[in-house]
Amino acid sequence: MMWPMPWLSPGVVYQASCYDKVMLALKIAVIAAEMSPYAKVGGLADVAYALPKHLKLLGHDVVAVIPYYKFMDLQNLAKELVGQQDVEFAGRTYHVKFLRTHLPAPQPVPVYFIYQEELFSGRNKVYGHSHDSLRFAFFDWCVFLLFEAIGWAPDVLHCHDAQTGLIPNYLRHVFAKKPFWQKTVTLFTIHNLLYQLVEGMWYQVPPEKRDRGHNTPPDDPAKLRTMNFTLRAIRNADLINTVSERYAQEILTKKFGEGLDGYLLRRRDRVFGIINGIDYSVFNPSLDHHLSIHYDWNSLDKKLVNKNALQNSLGLPSNRDVPLIGMAHRLTEQKGFDLILHILPALLRQPVQLVIVGGGDREYLRQFRQVAKRHPDQVAVHLEFSEPMASRIYAGSDMFLMPSRFEPCGISQLISLRYGSVPIVHKTGGLADTIVDFNPRTGVGTGFVFQTYDPDDFLVALVRAIETYKYPRVWEHLTWQAMRKSFSWELPTRKYVELYQRAIRLRHAVG
Repeated sequence: MMWPMPWLSPGVVYQASCYDKVMLALKIAVIAAEMSPYAKVGGLADVAYALPKHLKLLGHDVVAVIPYYKFMDLQNLAKELVGQQDVEFAGRTYHVKFLRTHLPAPQPVPVYFIYQEELFSGRNKVYGHSHDSLRFAFFDWCVFLLFEAIGWAPDVLHCHDAQTGLIPNYLRHVFAKKPFWQKTVTLFTIHNLLYQLVEGMWYQVPPEKRDRGHNTPPDDPAKLRTMNFTLRAIRNADLINTVSERYAQEILTKKFGEGLDGYLLRRRDRVFGIINGIDYSVFNPSLDHHLSIHYDWNSLDKKLVNKNALQNSLGLPSNRDVPLIGMAHRLTEQKGFDLILHILPALLRQPVQLVIVGGGDREYLRQFRQVAKRHPDQVAVHLEFSEPMASRIYAGSDMFLMPSRFEPCGISQLISLRYGSVPIVHKTGGLADTIVDFNPRTGVGTGFVFQTYDPDDFLVALVRAIETYKYPRVWEHLTWQAMRKSFSWELPTRKYVELYQRAIRLRHAVG
């Protein structure tokens, strides 16, 4: 039985309703280039891990698909071979194996790996190879071969970010002609519109060579290199969503549309936003085994133990009265590091400590190393990202910086809330959707928000936070309030199910 759903304006999400309790179970494939705990580069891996688990809990038949990378051999995965074949692709023959394991969960979710020695299984990096476009075009093609091999026809192919962008294209122009695929629909989730080419930026391609996304993807490795995977998904997916409501509206504008706003505007009735959740069985200071001591919002004194441990481990003076500001991001321009460098001289005249964790742009790395050498009692850098160190930053810091120029959703600020590290954020994208500016008069709010992407505005927000920290009872209330804020996957999962159902209804209406 197909239930009606409300028609929504562009960029607005579905509200969860009673319908999800009575909808028929769907066969859903969640497809991504990375997935925790097997392969993680960023927040995409956390989404690809959590969403299938929660879809399964709602009663749906769910599988996940990712490539198999060389470093997975070290994880001693209990995997089984479910099929293999020779595949003709881009003028070559590749031998591919289909492997299966199960995601640990209350109801285990099958995870399928595309295993190909030359393109993936002999590679120790997820991204950053000279032939990434060929690699992920091949992966997208093999997703169809996998399901045909195991005889499992999905109702929904849920494709995450540019690396899976050819799947909607292949389905519409090649595989939909087969009876096996005639009922399958696609949802394409944009995690960051900036990244459209698998091997670089679309703006780096001369205008005369830019892909327009028509018809079937080319079978020429040279042409694959300049193919816009995201554009082809936007053109061909049944529905498109971003990972926050505000970002779904922003990408329809020239400022945030990254050159694709025109294409998105033409399909605006199929563009929606759903804020990411976080998995509180993973990101939880009462469970996190990386911490010196567990705590929750009723034991904030134990958070100070983690602060002291972080200060000691990084060679900073141990002082509970000095606010410790943390960052755990990839060092890129998007994350606001230009703003941080601009205001650092003024910030370090305040009684504060700053800890930065993460790799990234070499020039940023060099500059922050120099700052740390000049201010060893105030600044510490750990310029290599690791999950254990990120956990210690969340638990040990009093404040968490996310002055991003733009932010499709952001998961770090959601984690920082639960760990009681009060976020300081720019009002953009998912940051605007998730953080409420603190009002000291009313006591309402979960962080400190600055309106414009400007050093002065950013510094004002920082000073407001530092001044508020001087009042322990007010700060404790703010921290307690932030930690109690919930961004679990329960509601986003139901919203995704409604999008799947809407895509199916649209496909049926078209015939």
